[in-house]
Amino acid sequence: MSEKKTPKIYMSFRNNQKAIEVPNGLRTVIRKCIAETLRVTDFVGDADVSVTLVDNERIKRINKEFRDKNKVTDVISFPLGAYDEYDVNPENGAYMLGDIVISMEKAHAQAIEYGHSLVREVGFLATHSTLHLLGYDHEDDPDGEKVMLELQDLVLNNLKITRE
Repeated sequence: MSEKKTPKIYMSFRNNQKAIEVPNGLRTVIRKCIAETLRVTDFVGDADVSVTLVDNERIKRINKEFRDKNKVTDVISFPLGAYDEYDVNPENGAYMLGDIVISMEKAHAQAIEYGHSLVREVGFLATHSTLHLLGYDHEDDPDGEKVMLELQDLVLNNLKITRE
């Protein structure tokens, strides 16, 4: 039995906030979380993902504009296709999964609340959001939350990103 291949991740990364200092190595952790999420869900192929870090004010505006929810949230996903129907980036041959927007202020507050590092919290949010890009749902699917929690735990444990 062969080992599952870890997909290559083409990631555009933007830090569009100044509220929270971005820890060294965070970009690498996000990339690893995305890749491991794809690996454990048996995604076949390489992936192109955009990740943007924002503040609470910006994510609240995005949440209102695109989800009609006038409140701060931790992460928002914008899938570019339905599962198995992704466009391919002609420059690198990778499937274009979509965009991930993370509020660093909210992630920082949640890390304090849950008693773990900011890196762990952002890794969790990147994993959670990647599952949404793949079509996993915890709002409209009664079993979706359980499945997503199990996959998130598996990814973070595989990468040894613990609650320390």
